[in-house]
Amino acid sequence: MDQRVGEARLWLRNYSPAPGADIRLVCFPHAGGAASAYHPMAKALSPSVDVSAVQYPGRQDRRTEPCAESLAELADRIVPVLSALDDDRPLALFGHSMGATVAYEVARRLERSAGTPAPVLVLLSGRRPPHHATQLGGVHLRDDAGVLRELSFLGGSVMEALADPELLELVMPAIRGDYRAVETYVHVPGPPLRCPVVALTGDADPRASVAEVEDWREYTTGTFGLHVFPGGHFYLQDRGGDDVHETVRAHLAGLTARGAGPR
Repeated sequence: MDQRVGEARLWLRNYSPAPGADIRLVCFPHAGGAASAYHPMAKALSPSVDVSAVQYPGRQDRRTEPCAESLAELADRIVPVLSALDDDRPLALFGHSMGATVAYEVARRLERSAGTPAPVLVLLSGRRPPHHATQLGGVHLRDDAGVLRELSFLGGSVMEALADPELLELVMPAIRGDYRAVETYVHVPGPPLRCPVVALTGDADPRASVAEVEDWREYTTGTFGLHVFPGGHFYLQDRGGDDVHETVRAHLAGLTARGAGPR
């Protein structure tokens, strides 16, 4: 097997392939989350958008691998995978919570690396930008009950699944590892993104106020958009995502209608 194909299969999951789509959307999960979180989005946007979801190490079919030590490591490992895709379609990125920071860091690397496919749009969900310091009190250093208290504070249906002790035992290492990466993240100042940025958030997110999320506008010289939905941190999952999916579809359709420009 070609090494590039092997790396793509390791990192990317495509739940509703849309080879005839005009644009590819790559999605990044939240802390403790997996690529399967984007199965509904892939289904909703196909066949007009080809959605790939990133599978971080340390969960599901990659559970025997150690979690990434940092968000920078994740971005550094994902960029070559996206750069090597045999695909000349425009590339857009979507990330929720931790995934928003990873998507932002991937976009930065793609834009400043010669010969790589710079993204035409970055959608950042449920996350405030780096200059708003994240003070979570060392969640990754807590015992399991302490980690669960943070997840309970965020709310959402995720707690229902974690009530199963066997499932909790399986996913806790990924949750803890991801929180370690989030809580040790250090933003390295640099030029803002050149591509458009769209920020999305729930109106009752306890970790990302609307005003804070709107500050992502400072991180791009391109156009900026903000969409606020009813709900908390996991507004996308808890509400089924239909409104969000249509919002994402509209932004991507606008790009393909105007032409995404040079890559």
